[in-house]
Amino acid sequence: MRFTSLAVELIRARPVLVFWLAALLPALIWLVLPLALYASPPGEVGQVLAIGHEYRLGSDLGPPLAFWLADLAYRLAGMAGVYLLAQVCFVVMLWAMFALGRLMVGAQQAVLATLLTVTITAFSFPGVEFGPAILARPLWALVLLHFWQAVGEGRRAAWFALSFEIGLLLLTTASAAWLVGLMLAFALATSRGRRALASLDPLFALFVVATLLTPHLVWLAREAGGLLPPLPGAADLADNLRRWPRLAGGLMLTMAGIVLLALFNSGRLALKGEAATDEAPIILRPPLDPFARRYVFYFTLAPPLAASLIAAALGQERVIAGAGMLLAPIGLAVVIAAGAVIHLHRQRMLRAIWIGIIAVPALFVVAVSLLQPWTSDTEVKTMLPAAQIGGFFGDSFERRTGQPLTAVAGDPALAVLVALAAPSRPHLVLDAAPERSPWLTPEDFTRTGGIVVWRAADTAGAVPDDIRRRFPMLTPEVPRAFERMVQGRQPLLRIGWAIVRPAAAAAFDATGSTR
Repeated sequence: MRFTSLAVELIRARPVLVFWLAALLPALIWLVLPLALYASPPGEVGQVLAIGHEYRLGSDLGPPLAFWLADLAYRLAGMAGVYLLAQVCFVVMLWAMFALGRLMVGAQQAVLATLLTVTITAFSFPGVEFGPAILARPLWALVLLHFWQAVGEGRRAAWFALSFEIGLLLLTTASAAWLVGLMLAFALATSRGRRALASLDPLFALFVVATLLTPHLVWLAREAGGLLPPLPGAADLADNLRRWPRLAGGLMLTMAGIVLLALFNSGRLALKGEAATDEAPIILRPPLDPFARRYVFYFTLAPPLAASLIAAALGQERVIAGAGMLLAPIGLAVVIAAGAVIHLHRQRMLRAIWIGIIAVPALFVVAVSLLQPWTSDTEVKTMLPAAQIGGFFGDSFERRTGQPLTAVAGDPALAVLVALAAPSRPHLVLDAAPERSPWLTPEDFTRTGGIVVWRAADTAGAVPDDIRRRFPMLTPEVPRAFERMVQGRQPLLRIGWAIVRPAAAAAFDATGSTR
């Protein structure tokens, strides 16, 4: 007797509903978890917000769009707005790939592709760390959708959307340049692509892209000397390329969920008592355009290969652009490779595996946040009380000087928290690497005043030697101790600090003391 689960029936009858369930469930999980568990921003989010607060046309971390959007979301809704923005990116990416799948393989198999793609983003978590890599995911997915409509289907209207998306992608990540190069190579190598490029629409798209990029390109022309990574020599290049198997292996590891689902759905893995293949429910697709097959396979294989090779050649430790963006079409590629008829074996097991893949990263974050402080001396960075830290130092500076806190320097990890959570949103000064915070140089900092913070080893709070060399006139205050959100067995977080008084206030004090 053939058994068909409710999930399979929903895929057949209501594929759009299944898509939204599959997209919104992980997004809801990763929106609620950081709001409930994180007392300070994860990863580099704090630095992204500090850079975005300056509204510059670029930084050493890349083009400006992601930083601007992060700061705007933070101004509107605090960290909840930043976490929500990250999940909106996740859902939009899935929607774009689902829309592309519907055009090629129909809604039913497009849902299967979406379910597989979700496992990729689960293994490349955390998606809550909003930044250029997260924003690039939906933009690249939208580019793939509208590039197919423009080149594969000949829709002239798609060039309009495509031009804006390419421009925004180039304003998001430096990796977009070679991604656009891969797109151009594909178009030139195919007859449909050459025919599409021969029209006037690509010229209009180029004009829109150039208009969007002009301010950033002007800024980049002034700053390029300090931003371009050093090119390796011939000997270094050979050594660096030895990293490629490890980088490629990391990308393959993020596909572990897809491999696991494909293995348990294989008809060759027959277990005792299971139904025959011809009794398993099937998901059909309409006839597939051979050009669509080439399109999907090309953009599934070429970007990860190019990214891993470039990262290895430059000696980087991680693949540029991130697995979440590079592997966005992998679910659709697997579905296309599976054939026009896909049999669904072991439906209950497949459902349990998929739910487990989604749940395990979330449970891991919960365990790390709540259990690690009790079982390890390793600090959980998201447990640092950013609101209390920023509020204390902002209030202390204002009470001492009569002015709002305008800048913070010292230990970068602590300074980021003060810059983020102090009521006046002070400037972040990276005094150890002043070229990374050009909006306020150390000389400007000594004139405008601010607070210098560091980790104190004891109640004396002596200034560390490296900070003392950069700020020789510091007079340390009594360190301030803070409890983490989950303190566990760890000692209190002690922060040493000193005030650099504004030049005007210091001059006034000197005059008053002379009198």
